[in-house]
Amino acid sequence: MADLTFDTLMDDGNYMGSERAKMDNKVILDELERKKKARNLAVPTDDNRVKAKLREVGEPITLFGERAADRRDRLIYVLSQIHTARGDDHQMEEESSEESEEEGEEFYTEGSLELLQARRNLAEFSLPRAQKRIAQQRIDSKVPLGRLIDIRKKVFAGVKRFSNIGSQIGDERPISQVRFAPNNKLLATGSWSGTVKLWNVPACITTRTLRGHGDRVGGIAWHPQATLTQGEGLVNLVSGAGDMCVNLWSLNSDAPLAVMKGHADRICRVAFHPSGGYVASASFDTTWRLWDVNTSKELLLQEGHSKEVYTVEFQGDGALIASGGLDAIGRVWDLRTGRTAMVLDGHVQAIFGIDFSPNGYQIATGAGDDTIRIWDMRSLKALYTIPAHVSNVSDVRFFRADGLPPFKAKPKAEPEDVVMNGINEDADADSSHDAEDELQEWKYRSGLYLASSGYDGYVKLWSADDWQLLRTLTTDSGKVMSVDMTTDGELLASGTYNRNFQLFAPEDVPV
Repeated sequence: MADLTFDTLMDDGNYMGSERAKMDNKVILDELERKKKARNLAVPTDDNRVKAKLREVGEPITLFGERAADRRDRLIYVLSQIHTARGDDHQMEEESSEESEEEGEEFYTEGSLELLQARRNLAEFSLPRAQKRIAQQRIDSKVPLGRLIDIRKKVFAGVKRFSNIGSQIGDERPISQVRFAPNNKLLATGSWSGTVKLWNVPACITTRTLRGHGDRVGGIAWHPQATLTQGEGLVNLVSGAGDMCVNLWSLNSDAPLAVMKGHADRICRVAFHPSGGYVASASFDTTWRLWDVNTSKELLLQEGHSKEVYTVEFQGDGALIASGGLDAIGRVWDLRTGRTAMVLDGHVQAIFGIDFSPNGYQIATGAGDDTIRIWDMRSLKALYTIPAHVSNVSDVRFFRADGLPPFKAKPKAEPEDVVMNGINEDADADSSHDAEDELQEWKYRSGLYLASSGYDGYVKLWSADDWQLLRTLTTDSGKVMSVDMTTDGELLASGTYNRNFQLFAPEDVPV
């Protein structure tokens, strides 16, 4: 399958389907456009005037059993059909024409050429990723139900074995956020003291302390290729703090590579775009902003929340970004167009945590009303509400199984009978089949469960298909500020208000 790009999108034969599908799609779009314009028609509300207008256009003034409201709706439909056939703009004279003109005025802020190019780059990056994700989902949909049940049981059995393997004092003030590096060997912690520390895990030995903020660190995020293919001297980490600065860090210096300023109030959470070229920051100035990593310049100042914006997160494809604020509202934005794709309206208290599922269309939000809500972008509504904690839900994170499954040494088998040709074909076939099953299980495992942290002192693990509780992990603090998981599923970390961070692992995993 050829990769889908921005330039070939409209030329792709599979994008719109057959000619018949194109015609059906055009009919639907035309009908939607007609209904949209019909809502703007100036139609009298007086029933006598409605009848007179129907007589004027040659329609029956009344039908059997028709009420006045139905008659007016019929007039709107008839007028919209007439104006569509004429190709008019459906503008009709009415006494309140001045008010309608004022309501039709649209407000927008013109963007820069850099933002236009960034939107094109984001589209070119996200389209092939979305294409591959959907192709993989189609493959997963053909897996037999019995096999899926076996995978689910095996994965959840491992999740239920998570236990505390250690606690470490991380700083002299509360740990606001913890995030594992992409190689799963480093843990970054942000503190209210204004420092960011890097730790070797699971040994919990400090490797570097990054000092550059003058106030509490609210959020940290790793470059998608940090500790993998990204050079140590390049941008590997981003942090945002109460000093209203977004700092970019390398792994071989204690000083920031760049300091990006623009926010008018403290910064809470930051996120790296999957491409590694952009950073988003959420702030108490009621905006979130998009920054260019290469130029260290602000590309976009996005308003839309009525109160402080607390959290922000990118979708795995890189096409969307979700923001949540103290107004109890979440919003999903299309980075390619700048439009709102979905409004997450349902929480009754501030949203503190937000995350996209690896499947690309589900979103989890954790809020001060002690619940986690699961949203489905396909139906544009809340799918499920989890009564998660007995105090604020501070963070939510889906498990992401990136790359290949971690290598685990298997016990040495007993010696087998010697085969005449020196090759044991059955053993080779079995090993190949086992490898395929393991890879299939690993791909399906991604997004199968999620973790949450709360101000009740607990970290909880939930299934991401029926949203049931799998495991409750206790910490040594009354407030858990953040939670994160490694991409190999073998470590979980939590940062707490009492300056500690904890590590958890399945009981059978050597550390």
